[in-house]
Amino acid sequence: MARDRDDIDFARPVRRILVALMAIVLALTFLVWRIDSPRVERFRAAFIDRFVPTFDWAMVPVTKVLGMVEGFQSYARVYEQNQELRRELQQMKAWKEAAVQLEQQNAKLLAQNAVRLDPKLTSVSGVVLADSGSPFRKSVLLNVGLRDGVVDGWATMDGLGLVGRISGVGQTTARVVLLTDASSRVPVKIEPSGQRALLSGDNSALPLIEFLESPEQVRPGDRVVSAGDGGVFPAGILVGQLAQGSDQRLRVLLAADYERLDFLRVLRGHPIEQLQDVGALIPPPPEASTEEDSEAPQSTPSALQRPSGDG
Repeated sequence: MARDRDDIDFARPVRRILVALMAIVLALTFLVWRIDSPRVERFRAAFIDRFVPTFDWAMVPVTKVLGMVEGFQSYARVYEQNQELRRELQQMKAWKEAAVQLEQQNAKLLAQNAVRLDPKLTSVSGVVLADSGSPFRKSVLLNVGLRDGVVDGWATMDGLGLVGRISGVGQTTARVVLLTDASSRVPVKIEPSGQRALLSGDNSALPLIEFLESPEQVRPGDRVVSAGDGGVFPAGILVGQLAQGSDQRLRVLLAADYERLDFLRVLRGHPIEQLQDVGALIPPPPEASTEEDSEAPQSTPSALQRPSGDG
C-alpha cells in the first residue's frame, strides 16, 4: 500500500513538470516564430533545414489520411457522375429505339420508291393496321379503301416483292390476303427457263409450286415472278426464289419480308382491252375465200356454154 502510494505521489509531480516544460517550449517557439529580426529569421531557416526533413516519417500518417479523404471525395464524385451517366444512357436507349424504328420505316419507304415497276402502273401506299392472327387465315388490314380508289383483286407488295391481293374493301380499310394463305392461287413464271406454274399457299412460310410444265428445267435458286395470266396480277413482279422444301416439293422463298409488314403498296390494276374487230392486214377467214372460189367455177362454165348454143 505504501509502495503504491509512493508511485502515485511520484508520477503526479513528474506529469506536472512535463506539462510545464511543454508549455514553456511552445511559448518559446511561438515567441521565436513571432520575433521579426534578421538573426531570428536565420535561426528559423537553419532550424527548418536541419530538423524538418527528418520528420517525414511523422507526416506519413497525415499524408495517408489526406489521401484517404481525397480518395473518398473523388469516389463520391465518380459515383455521382456514374449515376448521371446511367440516367443519360437510359434516355439514349429510348432515343435509339425511336431512331431505329424511324430508320426502318424510312428504309422501307425508300425501298418502295426504288422498286422498278411498269411505268403504266400507279400505286397507293398504306399502313398495315393489324393482321388476322389466325393460323388458318393469313391476311392483313390496310388503312386505305374505297376513298382511295382501291378495288378488289389489286396486287399488293412491300419494298421488294409481291405480298398478296386485295380481298375485301371498306370505305377506309382494305383486307389483303397474303400469298401464304390457303386460298391464294397466283400464276407465276420461273426464270430463266420461262416455265409457268401456279403458286399455292398452304399457310406455311414457303408456298407451293404446282402444275409445273417441266420440273427438270428448273432448279432451286431460280427467280420467280408473276406471270400476269388472267389479268389478275401485273406481269414481272418479283415473288421470290425457287427452293426445295423438307418434303422434297418445290416451294418459293418469298422476297417480301412477312415479319415486318409495316407499309404496303397497292398496285392499281387496269382491265385488259378486248379486241373486237380484226385488223386490215389480217386476211379474211377461209370460209369467205372458199365461197368465192365455189361461185367462180359456176359462172365460167355457163359463159363457155352460151357461145356453143348460139353457134
